[in-house]
Amino acid sequence: MAGNSKRKGAIRKEGTKKGQVAGSGGNRRRGLEGRGATPKAVDRPYHAAHKRSNAAAKAASGVPRGRTTAAQRRDENAPEYVLGRNPVVECLRAGVPATALYVMVGSVPDERVSEAVKYAGDKGISILEAQRSELDRMSSNGLHQGIALQVPPYQYAHPTDLMRSAVDSGTPPLLVALDNITDPRNLGAVIRSVSAFGGHGVVIPQRRSASVTAVAWRTSAGAAARLPVAQAANLTRTLKEWAADGAQLVGLDAEGDTELDGYDGTGPIIIVVGSEGKGLSRLVRETCDSILSIPMAGPVESLNASVAAGVVLAEFARQRRQA
Repeated sequence: MAGNSKRKGAIRKEGTKKGQVAGSGGNRRRGLEGRGATPKAVDRPYHAAHKRSNAAAKAASGVPRGRTTAAQRRDENAPEYVLGRNPVVECLRAGVPATALYVMVGSVPDERVSEAVKYAGDKGISILEAQRSELDRMSSNGLHQGIALQVPPYQYAHPTDLMRSAVDSGTPPLLVALDNITDPRNLGAVIRSVSAFGGHGVVIPQRRSASVTAVAWRTSAGAAARLPVAQAANLTRTLKEWAADGAQLVGLDAEGDTELDGYDGTGPIIIVVGSEGKGLSRLVRETCDSILSIPMAGPVESLNASVAAGVVLAEFARQRRQA
């Protein structure tokens, strides 16, 4: 036994063959054929080099690091959807430049749906049938009531073009700049007031500001289709450039040192409006030539931003009519 060097189980039976007996039909050969050059590490989405490259690109473009908001994640060039029967009808009545009306397949139409379909047909807006699942994807909470209106992204003016258009109008420029206004309903109401009282346009900051969404469109009662709105990459710098061209910067604040009753609003003026809570930011406030307050008879401490803008615009419009 000791002289037997072969282990039990290691004996190979005669007639057996190691490996695959049948052929692969050429599949193994084709599987070994070249598939092109391996992508660079920076081009592979899950590679650390790709992530580092994206982070460096964001830093170079000035995009802040850290958690982004839903508004920042949303594609700025993507269409927006107004959901619900009443909001859709209101937008169509206001003249919002919609591109398509979606109506859920199998939904029971009521007066509002019929009215929306009629408005869309009269305006040449495409009317499309959609499954519930498609409408659910358009809504974050599913509260679409079987109808949705597609609104294209708003086309903003450049601040330089906005001022040039105001100067070429033949009347002294009258513009409104919004600082710290984050509610699109306030933005829409300001746009409506500026249009109603002969103003030439509105300028808003590119960041940390309400934008011209469908909500702002609806609140403006269609005025957003007629009045230009500009976005400024740096609101303070834009205001300083306009001041250098001869415009008076008038900030609104309940604690202002100048009352509206005694201010001459017939020249080139930029009315600067802050939010009801935060007011004007420090740099914007320091840039203003005057800080106006609106005299009030009642015990109200301050006015809503859009209401305050409307009061001042109405007073300046009265002065310009009598000038």
